[in-house]
Amino acid sequence: MHPNRVPVLTIDGPSGSGKGTISRAVAERLGWHFLDSGALYRAAGLAASWAEIALDDADALARCARDVEVRFEDRPGDDPLVYVNGVESSAELRTETCGATASAIAALPAVRAALVDKQRDFRRPPGLVADGRDMGTVIFPDAGLKVFLTASAEERAERRHKQLKQKGLEVNMPALLRDILARDARDAQRPVAPTRPADDAVLLDTTGTPIDAVVSKVLALAATAWPTR
Repeated sequence: MHPNRVPVLTIDGPSGSGKGTISRAVAERLGWHFLDSGALYRAAGLAASWAEIALDDADALARCARDVEVRFEDRPGDDPLVYVNGVESSAELRTETCGATASAIAALPAVRAALVDKQRDFRRPPGLVADGRDMGTVIFPDAGLKVFLTASAEERAERRHKQLKQKGLEVNMPALLRDILARDARDAQRPVAPTRPADDAVLLDTTGTPIDAVVSKVLALAATAWPTR
């Protein structure tokens, strides 16, 4: 099957909207591949920090993003392990520092361009669920189904706080909310691929909605988009 004919379901949204958890669950239920695009930006940022590249050196950051090797190792019932340049880096990639770095370099057009092909390479049979901020608008504009998740900033901060607490990390809730609001503004205002729903995206507000209910809604949409799957 030609890559462009492989079905793609994109799930975009701001930080903490639940897109990662929901995308993984939907991919598992459909039996499709899964792309966590945010992990690629985090990996590029982590590799840049290892190489001591300054965050204002766009050319060096773009080269780093183009050259970084990222490998995902699936684990049944758990998040996949992520290897960056051969080093298992899953825990480090999920820190707030790494997230802030990823958001900063994602605003650089050269870095985004360097990662386009890496993301599109995930499009393989039988299908792909792609999670990110510009999956439906830039990376897979021809996707057969585009979903954009939203949730209040307060709820997204609560979710992130719970995640970090479960990992044994101490986090200041007001600081976490400020970080999410700042990231929202930065992602929405960047000149290249700002975070916004595609014109043909289905908007789902996940505020106060259990994960299972959102997954069911997305699966129902997928059944309509690909009735003979």
